[in-house]
Amino acid sequence: MAKRINSTSGRNWVDSENGPMTAPAPTVLAANPNADLYGASRMFLESVEGMLALGWRVVVSIPQPTGPLLDEIAERGGELRPAASPVLRKAYLRGLGPLRLLGIAVRSLPAQLRILREVRPDVIYVNTIIQPLWLVLGRCLGIPVVCHVHEGEASTPRLVRKVLSIPLLLARRLILNSRFSLSVLVDVMPRVAARAVVIVNGVPGPPSVEPPRATLEGPVRLLYLGRLSERKGTGDAIEAVRLLGQRGVDARLDIVGAVFPGMEAVEEDLRLQVADARLAGRVRFCGFAPTVWPYLADADILLVPSRTDESFGNTVVEAILAARPVIATRISGLVEATTGFDAALLVTPSAPGEIADAVARVVTQWSQFREQALADAPRAAHRHAPEEYRSAVAHVQRATVNGVNRSARRPRSCRS
Repeated sequence: MAKRINSTSGRNWVDSENGPMTAPAPTVLAANPNADLYGASRMFLESVEGMLALGWRVVVSIPQPTGPLLDEIAERGGELRPAASPVLRKAYLRGLGPLRLLGIAVRSLPAQLRILREVRPDVIYVNTIIQPLWLVLGRCLGIPVVCHVHEGEASTPRLVRKVLSIPLLLARRLILNSRFSLSVLVDVMPRVAARAVVIVNGVPGPPSVEPPRATLEGPVRLLYLGRLSERKGTGDAIEAVRLLGQRGVDARLDIVGAVFPGMEAVEEDLRLQVADARLAGRVRFCGFAPTVWPYLADADILLVPSRTDESFGNTVVEAILAARPVIATRISGLVEATTGFDAALLVTPSAPGEIADAVARVVTQWSQFREQALADAPRAAHRHAPEEYRSAVAHVQRATVNGVNRSARRPRSCRS
């Protein structure tokens, strides 16, 4: 007999043991730490779409009441229930940080309990490791939690990585976005390996691939996509443009992205760097863009100059899908993201001179790199097919719910 589900939805769904059923569809509460549309949040949107494709009820809780991610979720049919939630940052591990984090958690607790009481989810899907309260509440209330880990920073002190990973012990299942992320996690928390699975990011491609320019007439068009920050190496991309100018290579750089709220000084410093180097006519700050394809279509080469570990490289994949050569730093997940693609070059982190060298090489051998980029695009589309990703993430949720239901039906053993 099928267990009655706590959802209020009335859709049909498919039980892995009994086939099609007319019963309330399972409900998933999906939590994300922010409402932007950068890497991990874009994958969250794909995950939500995969669960909606099952016919499930998907209720999304995000601390911010507005943002581009919320608009996209509503358009796809997800229910929105914004609620305050503590988001774990490294700053909370220093000084009075733990007390401040505890205070935020206490203030957030009533709202999160109210959502759980009203939604009555069959499973909680937590995106990233920085929302620990959902994992704690799930364990306390007997609701299985699936946590999707997008973090992988081997350069972070081991003790800090271990502390940040402790809440993952409360999760029923773990999804990791790369083999590198898995290795970083297992290094400090080997007990979770048995419940972890790697699902490579599914990255939607452009509506159509616009081939790169046949010849590089005029300046070479460089592009940076992502957060503006020191760890992302935005300043190194700007310095590379200056060095290229000294070598007689005419280059332009579009910077597409924004800073975290409260970090506006980072952008001010970058703009000052541009002014000091007299690059005002060569570097353009474009701000955040909800879609990157127009910028990639107009670009010749994407720069991904991250200085510290990246768990993966969504922007790398986006450029390859758009048939554009990529110059990325030789670190962690970026190496994994570029493996197998001929039009991707790797350079040393924090070495703008090497970025400039790589740009000059691509310019000199443009015909070759152009053909390689065109050949890379369909391979990337196959490897990172969004429908495969959505199906894989949804399968983990379904297996988790079905496993709980089977456990509930299984007779308990008696001991004398």
